[in-house]
This record gives sequence, structure tokens and C-alpha cells, in this order.
Amino acid sequence: MGRQRRRALLAVLALAGVLTLAACGARGAGAGGNAAGGETFTIKFSHVVTPATPKGQAADKFKEVVEQRSGGRITVEVYPNSELYGDKDELQALQSNSVQMLAPASAKFTTIAPALQVLDLPFLFDSVDDIPAVVSPDSPAGRAIYENEALATNNIKVIGLWDNGLKQLSSNTEMRTPDSLAGLSFRIQPSDVLRSQFEKWGASSTPMAFSEVYNALQQGVVNGQENPYSNIESQNMHTVQSHITESNHGYIGYVLVINNQFLESLPADLQTIVRESAGEASTHNREVAAKLNEEAKATIQQAGTTQILELTPEERKAFRDRVVPSVWQQYADVIGPDLVNDLLAQQNAQ
Repeated sequence: MGRQRRRALLAVLALAGVLTLAACGARGAGAGGNAAGGETFTIKFSHVVTPATPKGQAADKFKEVVEQRSGGRITVEVYPNSELYGDKDELQALQSNSVQMLAPASAKFTTIAPALQVLDLPFLFDSVDDIPAVVSPDSPAGRAIYENEALATNNIKVIGLWDNGLKQLSSNTEMRTPDSLAGLSFRIQPSDVLRSQFEKWGASSTPMAFSEVYNALQQGVVNGQENPYSNIESQNMHTVQSHITESNHGYIGYVLVINNQFLESLPADLQTIVRESAGEASTHNREVAAKLNEEAKATIQQAGTTQILELTPEERKAFRDRVVPSVWQQYADVIGPDLVNDLLAQQNAQ
């Protein structure tokens, strides 16, 4: 009996050792263990545009920098072109941690954090050169974004702000004055500010996912849309639009966000790497956006399908006067009266 008991005891101890090793391996895998035995993590980064766009290139830059700086402890999986989630589903996926990072346009946060509609205000910038100062983290507009309490309540942390320059108008009608838009319908992102903007120009608007815009234009579901040149060209929208007005009337700001619970679950050094890599990717985004928009404009011109109308300062002012300050003041209570007044004062001082 003594020998049998010893054998049984040794078997139990061996089994316990196997189970202990298995448990350690599972813990080390927050996603899996690396060669050095450390904990590794995976960030799923979903976005809705092509890899060639400023947002797409910035996402790939973020992946490159994070994986290099973390020595492989973080793997970033980038899913472009709505491959994983589209406009309608991505924020819910972020909050549930089905994805860890997104870079949606600010208009997508209308229901969660209405104050972010500050970035949708028409003619907020006169040129792309104004963007960094107006939305820096320590500016009034920047604080409304980076320190937004509504986002924090929804487990969303802002770690960067990317952009794709300024928006142009496209349709199958020559648009030289606001009255040229009367009776036309335009696709917009889901933003009350954008809806009011088009109403002031006499047009109607329809919120629609980015991936659906080309077909909607082709089939006449809507007459036109607003986007920077690189988005228009990368989605071939110009091939079904005979006119583009270079209005530079609006801004597409992409808010780089991460699931805050996931971020805080990372070791402190990896949290720092993620934040610093986001900053480097943001700088890269700004560097390529202007270049890509110029190249996209040239590609559209060379295609010969679309006439590009460059407004005179007086013609652009006519579009501006229809919406500033009226639309700004209309949404002052949503965005914040002090912020809107501060931005109007900056405009008046120019």
C-alpha cells in the first residue's frame, strides 16, 4: 500500500505542476507569451477608408512604431476599408472592446459627446495651416476634445487628432454660389451641425456610411457630397460627379481613440509607448495629408470626368456668410457657449 500511495501522490503532484504551468501561460497571454516569457497584447485597429489615405497611412505608421518600440510585446492589427466594422458599428465595438482603437470622424460622436461637433463648424479654418494651433491639446477647442467627460464616461480615451485637410463640395451641378445648391441633396456624416449647414444653403442632407457613398451617388440616391480630395479620389466619387467646388468650407477631424479600460490594463511602459506612438503617427498624418490631397486633386483633373471650380475670395465669403455666425450660434448650447464665443472672437480678430 505504501508504494501505491507514493505513486498516487507523485501523479497528483505531476498533474498539479502541469496545471500550474498552463495557468501561467494563459495569464502571460493577455494575448500570449513572447520568447522572453513576457506578457504580449494585441490591438485591433479598425477604420473605414483605404490604406492609401492620410488616415490609412497614419494607422499603418502607428502599427510600425508601436511594434518596433514595444519589441513585439504589442501587435497591432489594422483593418481598413470597413473590413471589420463600418461606420454604424465601430463605436459600439470599441466600447465592448471588440476592437481597441478607432479613428472616426468627429461627427460620429454626435450622440455620445455632442461637444465634439465643434470640429464640424463650417469655416472653422481658413486654411490647413490654421489647424494645429486651433485644435492643439491646450487650446480651448483641444481641451473640449481631449478632456471630454462624456467620452470618459463611455470608456473612450482620446490619444490623438488626425485630419485629412479641408472638405470640398461635389455634385452634378456647377456650384458657384450658395443658391446653386438649392434643391440638391447631399450625403453627410451624422451631425446636426452639418445638416444645418446645408439647410442654410438651401439643400437637404442624408446621413450615410462612408462605404455607401459611391453607390448612392451613382444611383442618384443623393446628388452630392462633401469630402477632402483624397477621400473623393480614393473612392472614385469623382467618376460619378461632374463638378467639384473647391470651397474648403469644412474640416474632417479624425479623433484617435482607444478603449480606456484596455489602455489602463497595459503595463505602465506599454501605455507610454502607445501614447507616444500616437503622437508620432499624428505628426506623420499631418505631413502626408496635404501632399495626398494635392496628388488626388491632380488625379481627378487628369481623369477628365470632373470640372474643378476654384472659388474667388468673394465667392467663398458668400458661402461663409450664410452659415457664420448663424450655425455656430445655433449650436452654442451643445458645443459650449464659452467655446463658441472664444472661436468667434478669434475669427473676428483675423
